Amino acid sequence: MADLRTTYMGLSLKNPVVPSASPLSREISNIKAMEDAGAAAVVLYSLFEEQVGLEADELEHLATRGAQSLADASGYFPAQLDYTRDPDEYVEHVRKAKEAVDIPIIASMNGISKGGWLEYSKKIEEAGADGLELNIYFIPTTSRLFGLDVETIYLDILKSVKKRVDIPVAVKLSPFFSALPNFADRLADAGADGLVLFNRFYQPDIDVDHGDVLSNLTLSTPDDLRLPLRWIAILFGEVETSLALTSGVHSADDVLKAVMAGADVANVCSVLLKEGVGKISELVEAVAQRMDQKGIKSIEGLKGSLSLQSYVEPWAFERASYLKLLQSYGR
Repeated sequence: MADLRTTYMGLSLKNPVVPSASPLSREISNIKAMEDAGAAAVVLYSLFEEQVGLEADELEHLATRGAQSLADASGYFPAQLDYTRDPDEYVEHVRKAKEAVDIPIIASMNGISKGGWLEYSKKIEEAGADGLELNIYFIPTTSRLFGLDVETIYLDILKSVKKRVDIPVAVKLSPFFSALPNFADRLADAGADGLVLFNRFYQPDIDVDHGDVLSNLTLSTPDDLRLPLRWIAILFGEVETSLALTSGVHSADDVLKAVMAGADVANVCSVLLKEGVGKISELVEAVAQRMDQKGIKSIEGLKGSLSLQSYVEPWAFERASYLKLLQSYGR
């Protein structure tokens, strides 16, 4: 029987399947159902910076960075009305989740400044969270910002949180950094216990008939796996921190691909929103079956086996593969 155990941010997990932050974790009953279905841990929905409140000078400062800097998926993230709710409710939700289940609970915080909202990271730790994921959802929309400025925002928030808590902290990244391995290494040096690749920035659409901008949620597809898969494979062994792959994980093979590239865990979300949390048990069982079929003894032994560091043909992750594909297409 294949050994599915893995380690993520120092947390010992029974398998690599971890539900990512989503509305599903708003109900304790759902969190229990995820555990019963075999989830190794659960990342809770996010506490938003807006829920804690910003001082007027912070709001003005953020406004100079562009009005579209924050998450735009109004159909997915908490409605504006929810921002007025007491953020202590989130802390209490963490406490109740820890009391309800035995698997690790990873809280999530979503914001873009070093404001007072980060004080809640300590309260979240005191409520019993086993880890914390920083979802720094920032989209620069002004020419006055340099790439280094954006990286500094991430680093400053991470350092601020690491000063407050002792639990492991992961940073959820976007794929838009110009030199991702360098930035990932700097995050690791700043104390990141894990990196989550990638944040799916929900893209607005345009309603031509009504001349309006539409915000809606488009769930991931298995094709979305390829981008984080490539970068996980590049970062494995290059950066000394845990790696989580998110976006596009819909099947057992997707989970195994993530591990083979070098991920410690595969985050699942869209497939659970579409098919329900019972899908987790199907994924876990199918992963074990596939490993047994292929004679793979353990997740740890499989990890990074097709990373850039380990693969016999490293060009597959580099520019050469791009040239080869273009030259061979249509022949």
